[in-house]
Amino acid sequence: MSTPKKKIDVPIKDRYLLTYYEAAAYFGIGINRLREICKDPACSFVITTGEKKTMVIRTKLEEYIAEHRYI
Repeated sequence: MSTPKKKIDVPIKDRYLLTYYEAAAYFGIGINRLREICKDPACSFVITTGEKKTMVIRTKLEEYIAEHRYI
């Protein structure tokens, strides 16, 4: 018999990786604008965790936003 899996809820402010939707909500950026920023090959805060799943590194996105006056 397998044991039931427990879901662990970690607050967004404590997560290292965020989905596009979580990052957009957390930073107050539109989802389309966030995707546009992440398409840049020089973007250092996006990783792909599989063929289709792309995640944003929260701390690096925070640094990016702090450095830019216009997003």
